[in-house]
Amino acid sequence: MNQEIQSILAKVDHTLLAQSATWNEIKAICDDGVKYGCASVCIPASYVKRAAEYVDGKIAICTVIGFPNGYDTTAAKCFEAEDAVNNGASEVDMVINIGWVKDTVSNVDFVNGFIEDYGDPLGRKASWEGIVDFMDKEACHRTEVISENAQWFEDHSPVDPRYRKEKVKGVSAKVITVAMLGGDCYPATPIGINLPNADWIRKEYGSKSVTIDNITYAYDMAAHGNGFNEEFVLRADDRAVMDKYGKLADDLHTDLHECLGHGSGQLAPGVRGGELRSYTSTLEEARADLFGLYYLGDGKMVELGLVPSFDVAKAGYAKYILNGLMTQLARIEPGKNVEESHMRNRKLICEWCYERGKADNVIEMVRENGKTYVVVNDYEKLRGLFGDMLREIQRIKSEGDYEAGRALVERYAVQVDPELHKEVRDRYYALSIEPYGGFVNPEFELVEKDGEIVDVKISYPADYVKQMLGYSKNYSFLPNIN
Repeated sequence: MNQEIQSILAKVDHTLLAQSATWNEIKAICDDGVKYGCASVCIPASYVKRAAEYVDGKIAICTVIGFPNGYDTTAAKCFEAEDAVNNGASEVDMVINIGWVKDTVSNVDFVNGFIEDYGDPLGRKASWEGIVDFMDKEACHRTEVISENAQWFEDHSPVDPRYRKEKVKGVSAKVITVAMLGGDCYPATPIGINLPNADWIRKEYGSKSVTIDNITYAYDMAAHGNGFNEEFVLRADDRAVMDKYGKLADDLHTDLHECLGHGSGQLAPGVRGGELRSYTSTLEEARADLFGLYYLGDGKMVELGLVPSFDVAKAGYAKYILNGLMTQLARIEPGKNVEESHMRNRKLICEWCYERGKADNVIEMVRENGKTYVVVNDYEKLRGLFGDMLREIQRIKSEGDYEAGRALVERYAVQVDPELHKEVRDRYYALSIEPYGGFVNPEFELVEKDGEIVDVKISYPADYVKQMLGYSKNYSFLPNIN
């Protein structure tokens, strides 16, 4: 067997999930999987224990929970997954409820499950997150316009045509108000969500995207009048356009990121996903961010009535570059490098564009009155750089090019200039801006009359710390023993 075929087989899950599969057939694919050096054998859960004993560590055993339609309850899936692991499975795939993906008309919706794997460097263990939300019907207009034109955005993407979807399916997007947050969504909340994460479901059935408007509104309101822009934005013109269009730019960037960015593109034949390993999350967020940044400045946005002019893109670009090159460093402890996936993603994009645009002075680091400022001198060329980088990162994902992905992240996204880091922290904390801890969840009290629910009373605890301590006491799965 030649090396090329061997490398392909090493990434293959040799699979038999037919309902009629017999033990002799399962044993045969185990033998073949070992013989040909496959990554694993993927088999029904009922055969996991016997197969694990049979292969005796020669090959990984994989099974699929909720196969084929994902209709089981979360509790049932959790039990099935735990049982599979106890029986010897070293890889567990989970089937999302396809019906949930296709339900795009409900006014009230939820997310509940073990979903995001950002916290695991290997990208295998997902943390639980949950939200309950309702639709913001007025604000949904912009996401409806974007999702209705999803095919146009895909067709005109700057990526290699081989890695575009010929037909975009099931793209839906909503603007929502969250009523309750839990798990990995609380207290550090997302501003948008796109699910499912499985590329094959995205391709065959589509995805659901939301922009969480009350969270973005809270962020925007908290930033007004705190002196941040006056301290870090050098030019008055930039401050003016950011003040006027910053919220709209942020919302549209989130819409494009979640609705189209994550759902765009396709893998090359033979690439199954997961090849980028610990760099997957950073590169995926960079890909979605770049998609949003590139199209934020496209004339199509004016044509669709979503923005009045290119000034909206200027506001978004100026804020993004400032954050990625400088101000997000305020969140990092002295002596530390960048570790969190979203922060790495922003630094990766901004540092790459800064370097690639030096010849034309697209982005400039300016020293004035002993302080460092970031200035964007050519917004049109910056948009072109976003397109160039999107093309490359889509190629890396589509081809599963681990080495190229690793090189990008390690070169541009990790290392921190200690002098700049100290300066940013000193200037930021001199503003006495309250450090972000998280949002306070409301408390709901049902009002009943004659056995029927007639109203809901909403109150907010005054103390964030007490709410967090109460959650840890009342909902922790750990024993209450010192």
